[in-house]
Amino acid sequence: MQSLPRIAMDTNVLVSSMLSVGSLPSRAMSKAEANGILLASGATLAELEEVLSRPKFSKIIPAEVRFAFFRRYSDAVRVVTIHLPVHACRDPRDDKFLEVAVNGMADLIVTGDDDLLVLDPFRQTRILTPKQFLEMRDYLRDLKEP
Repeated sequence: MQSLPRIAMDTNVLVSSMLSVGSLPSRAMSKAEANGILLASGATLAELEEVLSRPKFSKIIPAEVRFAFFRRYSDAVRVVTIHLPVHACRDPRDDKFLEVAVNGMADLIVTGDDDLLVLDPFRQTRILTPKQFLEMRDYLRDLKEP
């Protein structure tokens, strides 16, 4: 029996999935929820909460919808404790996703951020766009191919 892939979702994918139902990020999020184990850390959850609280989103999405999205996501993830810090990304603000990957033994990170994508693969973790993730058929085979 194959184990479920362990997946870290970048904040940009999560926010995009909420803003545009049916979009690539939204479909990637649905696939990850249905077919994987979602991983996050206190820092990645705090960033998501902060981004969703920004005033520009209040004009687009009601606060109760943003809160419900955050609550559903935070209830769905396994929170990873960060014991090993990582300093590898050219944008240090993105190191928190690499930390989730390393400390949570993630199989992949799904992101639209070029600062993370250029690191693929990072140690044992693939870093994919939502489109690349959606195109994966066999997780274990695809995850092992760089």
